[in-house]
This record gives sequence, structure tokens and C-alpha cells, in this order.
Amino acid sequence: MGQTEAAAMIPGLALLWAVGLGGAAPSLPRLRLSFQELQARHSLRTFRLERTCCYEALLLDEERGRLFVGAENHVASLSLDNISKRAKKLAWPAPVEWREECNWAGKDIGTECMNFVKSLQAYNHTHLLACGTGAFHPTCAFVEVGQRQEEPVLRLEPGRLEDGKGKSPYDPRHRAASVLVGQELYSGVAADLMGRDFTIFRSLGQRPSLRTEPHDSRWLNEPKFVKVFWVPESENPDDDKIYFFFRELAVEAAPVLGRLTVARVGQICRNDVGGQRSLVNKWTTFLKARLVCSVPGAEGDTHFDQLQDVFLMSYRDHRTPLLYAIFSTTSGILQGSAVCVYSMSDVRRAFLGPFAHKEGPTHQWVSYQGRVPYPRPGMCPSKTFGTFSSTKDFPDDVIQFARNHPLMYNSVLPVGGRPLFLQVGAGYTFTQIVADRVAAADGHYDVLFIGTDVGTVLKVISVPKGSRPSSEGLLLEELHVFEDSAPVTSMQISSKRHQLYAASRGAVAQVPLHRCAMLGRACAECCLARDPYCAWDGAACTRFQPSAKRRIRRQDVRNGDPSALCSGDASRPPLPEEKVLAVEGGSAILECEPRSLQARVEWTFQRAGEAARTQVPGERALLLRGLRRGHAGVYECAAVEQGFSRPLRRLALHVLSAARAEGLARAEEAAAPPPPGPRLWYRDFLQLVQPGGLRMCPPPAPPRAPAAPARARRRPRRAEPRAQRPDGADAAALADF
Repeated sequence: MGQTEAAAMIPGLALLWAVGLGGAAPSLPRLRLSFQELQARHSLRTFRLERTCCYEALLLDEERGRLFVGAENHVASLSLDNISKRAKKLAWPAPVEWREECNWAGKDIGTECMNFVKSLQAYNHTHLLACGTGAFHPTCAFVEVGQRQEEPVLRLEPGRLEDGKGKSPYDPRHRAASVLVGQELYSGVAADLMGRDFTIFRSLGQRPSLRTEPHDSRWLNEPKFVKVFWVPESENPDDDKIYFFFRELAVEAAPVLGRLTVARVGQICRNDVGGQRSLVNKWTTFLKARLVCSVPGAEGDTHFDQLQDVFLMSYRDHRTPLLYAIFSTTSGILQGSAVCVYSMSDVRRAFLGPFAHKEGPTHQWVSYQGRVPYPRPGMCPSKTFGTFSSTKDFPDDVIQFARNHPLMYNSVLPVGGRPLFLQVGAGYTFTQIVADRVAAADGHYDVLFIGTDVGTVLKVISVPKGSRPSSEGLLLEELHVFEDSAPVTSMQISSKRHQLYAASRGAVAQVPLHRCAMLGRACAECCLARDPYCAWDGAACTRFQPSAKRRIRRQDVRNGDPSALCSGDASRPPLPEEKVLAVEGGSAILECEPRSLQARVEWTFQRAGEAARTQVPGERALLLRGLRRGHAGVYECAAVEQGFSRPLRRLALHVLSAARAEGLARAEEAAAPPPPGPRLWYRDFLQLVQPGGLRMCPPPAPPRAPAAPARARRRPRRAEPRAQRPDGADAAALADF
């Protein structure tokens, strides 16, 4: 690599700017829903097997209406409509002798010497291909699932076990990436017991198996495979390529940088059959390029190099999909994750660019300027680009060049030159991503669902930004889908059923893609949500149907501006006035909780008998200390979002003297028998406050005169310590006026 590329990799330069980036507050979701809320009100469903863990492999089958799940010693078949019902399970443990051998090798028989199912692929109309670790004996099996949706089938095909080497990892801690194309399996996996022989492997099918050059760091340098996709390139199937996404140690990094991880995209031709004299049974079309996801800065770019997951978004033309990739940082100073979007045309362009070249151990990586042999290495043998019908016909100089130059010099940059969405200092890391393209009133939008390592799913929408071909990500929701906050390990999305499926170590969860009814009860609230799934139909916020011939649907996803769309709505009825009683000299907290976390709260105050209203500094909790008669009046709070203001609460505060408050308390106590147990002197008075009105603490209780002998028969009060007054520690703002 050149000086610019090498400098861009230096973590020190990146962190100079990253320190400033790390000081930025993370994006807040508009709505945050807990596990309990989702389960009680929003159709969250879960599935788990007894004494089983590690639900890593998910396979969505829309035709059968089933979700197939691979876990420890099991394969399960769940209903896409409700994963908690009509579930079928298939036990697939490792043989006893394999488990014993695994244990003799020093592995834990209870946690490692099991069959962890790592991959599920649709093999044909009636069978799946399942691959697992097999207690450190990788194995694959064909699972019959039938053809009828009404009578789901799930059973192992007897006598059809396959050697899983090169298809599944040995170690349950390792990931595997694979795709089945035309009954041929393309896998990125560690192919040995020690986890050192990393390979891109083709198996099954009628053609000979192929793999990458073993133990050659120029090809693969301790990679961690993430995803594999088959992408057609033209009308000619001979031009089809398989793309691998992984992260690895950078061979092109300067030695002073140490072990530097970078993200990669690799390509191979589907019709590659290896070389004739060199690279026999090896890939002859393998190339790789760096995926860059970084934030530009004055002191250098901040790079996100830990590739975690990739989602391929195909729309209309399957040859030009978008690639949504999530990354995290390796820095010990900066904790952050990013989403970058790549176009397939930019990926292909990188593989047409110059090759990276290095003359000797003391030389830098540079762009290769010599003669490139014909046909150009990386090209598929087809009539589209030449006359070669097979890779075995490639000349020896082509094979030798391909063997020595698998790395491209140019990197693949994201659309717009920077991340679509960024979270820094949020306390979690992105782990999984899926996306859905949604038709809205003002165009089509991509909605991203991002799993994290704390059991949450973020709902992010990609919105066009300015006139340039770039977008920005807006965080709409944060959903806590796993009660134990376990990391999300796999996700699938059903656009047809509007459902999201997520897996973790302990369970599988299902949640709808949208919750329109909870976005608000007014046109403005529905519009401000900017959710392309939802629109205001004149009476409620409901699911948006582009083809439905109904009342005018109001929706503004691009701008979220309700001022024009909702101006014709009937005016909202006046807010009910809530009566609040407080004690002179004490404190009171007035609360205002808008539904949206992105809304700003504004308070106004109107004294009794005055027409003028004044603004009061405050947030969601307004703390009033040292109350005086001048604090009495009407307090009104409003939520301000996207420049639009809507009133939320109207509180009429009455400040009573201490003597009056004590009199009310005594009168109430005389009217009702005291409850059992100790009670504070002012608890009776607090019962006069309307629900949700305020929390407050009284002034110090005045000293009591000795009781007259005639009243000695009255039940004495128990001595209680005086309640502490709230200081400003938990209040969002103070108002002393």
C-alpha cells in the first residue's frame, strides 16, 4: 500500500480525532420499549428448548411458513406467524464415542463436546442441509422438512451423513459463513482441529472440491468469516461470482503497527475449476479488497475495521444490490459502532483496479505498474469477456500472477464517503443487521434492524440527505427483545409477514416490524414518528398501504413536518387542569414525560389573576424549592420536536401555609382510622394530591405543644424521622423565582 493507505491505518492518527468523537452523545431512539412492554402489549413472542443453548443458525422459509433454527444438539421448526406455537424439534446429538474422544482431548464434555448446529441451508424442495460441530467432529446431515405447510415434517434422513470438514467449524466458539448455490456449498471456515487452517471451500455437487492456498498469509491471514453471497453479474451464468465478507490481519500494514485488523470482501468465480499445472484444486479467480468504513477528521480518519455482519439488499435488479455492513472499533479508548452502505458497482470496480504489489520484505506495498497477463486474473472464463471456456485453459503466467497477487490496491469506499449511522459511547456494540425496503407516500425507504450485544434491536431508517447521493440514518426505536440482555447472534426478516426474528444464546424472539398504534393519538405525533410503515388515516395512526383506496393517508418520512399535513385536523380539546397542592417553604417536582425521547420539554408559567405567561427553564422534571405564595399558578408543559410544539400537561399549583396543611392533615386523620404501621405526619395530606400530579417534601414540622390532659385518651403518634427533602441531584432543572 502507498503512504496514504498506510497512514490511514495508523490507530494513533485516528484516535487523535476519535477522542473528540467519543465526547459526542450517542443518538437517542424516539421510542424505547422494555422486554416487559413488548411482551405485554406488542406481540413479542419467544421460543426456547429445555437444557439447550446457542440458537445461532436461522433459516427463513416463506413458502412453508416456517423458521428453522439450529441450536445445541437440536434443529427446530417454528411457525413464522407465532414461533411459540406448533413448534417441532429434532434431537441431533453427537455420538457418544465422539463426545468421549472430545473429552479425552481436553475439552469440556458439558459445554464443548456437543453438536452445535452452525449452518442451515435450503438444499431442495424437501430437504435442508444442516451442519454442526459434532463434538469437534464436524458433520452435516440432510433434514427432511416436507413440502406441505399444513403438516410440517422434521426428521433426519437416515444414512445420509456428510463429512463436515470445510463446511462447519470444529470449535463451537468459531463462526462459519456459507451459502448453497445449485447444490454446491461455498464455505468460509477453519478446516482443522487447531483452528489455524482457514479456507474458502467449495464442496458437494458434481464438480471437484476447491479451496484457497493453505497457510499463505497473502491469501488469508487469520480471517474471521462473516457472510457469503451469490451475486449474478450478467445474463450469462458463467459470469456469476461468490462474494465472501470477512475480517483479517492486514498483510499490507507496516510492521510497526503490529497486528492490525481490516475488513475484506473477497470474490471467486462460480465456474472456477482450478488450474491445470499450478493451483490444482485451488481457486484461480480469488481476489480480495479492503472495505473501508471511516469518519473523516482533521487529525486523521477514525476507522471502524471490526466487520460484524453484512446484509445484501436486492431490489428489482439482483445484479446491483446494496450491501449494508456493520462495524465496530478495536480501540481501547473509543467504543463505537457504525453502519456503512456499499454499492455492488463499487465492489466490482475495486476488483478491476490495480493490484497491490510488494517486491521484498523491506519494500512497501505499491500499485502494480507492470504488465498484467491476459485474461486478467479474477475474470471468469466465459464468452462475455473472452474465449476461454475453463480455468484449466488459463496460461501459466495468469495462474502464477493470480497466486502471487490476490490483494487489490484500491479499497471499497462506502456510499456518501462516510457511515450512514454511527453510535459512539452508547454502551453496546452492533452484532447483526437485516433490512427491509418499504414503500411510503413520498418514496421508498430502507429500514434497518440492528442487533446489539446487550439484547436490543435498533430500528433505523435511511433518509436521503441534501441533493447529494447520500443518506443519513435516523434511530426510531430501541427494542429490548431478550430479557437476559444476551447478545443477538442471528437475525432474519419476513417482509411478507412484517415480522423480525432474532436469536441469542438462550432463546429465539419474534417481534413485529411496526407498532403504529403506539406512535400517538394525533396526526402530528404519527407524522413526527417518520415511520414509513405507518400513516395517519384521519382517525388513528395505522399501517400504511400504498395501494389502498381509502381516506387520505398523511405521512412525511423525509422531513417529519406535521405543520402542513396536520393543519386541517380538528383542534385538540383543551388540556384538563390538574390540581396540585404544595406546602409553603417546601419543595415540589412537576413531571412531564413526552412519549418521544427525542422531544424537548418547554415549561410556561401563569400566575393566578394574570394573563401573561412566562417561560420557565426546565426539562422533564421541574423542581421548585423554597415554595412561596408567588409560585402558585398554572404550569403548562409542551413537547417540542422538529420545531413542532404540542401541549402535554396543565398543572394548577396551590401553595398552602404550613398551618393550613397541618389542619387538613388533622381533619383527614380524624375522619378516618389510621392504617396499621408507622406513618409520616404528612402522608394523609399527600392523599389529597391528584394522581400523577407531583412528588414533594414538606417543610420541617413545627414543634408541637404538650397535649392537654383532657385529650390524653387520643392514640399517640409514633415518632418518625423527618423525610429528607430532594436536592437537585435527580431534577432536570431548578426554578427559584
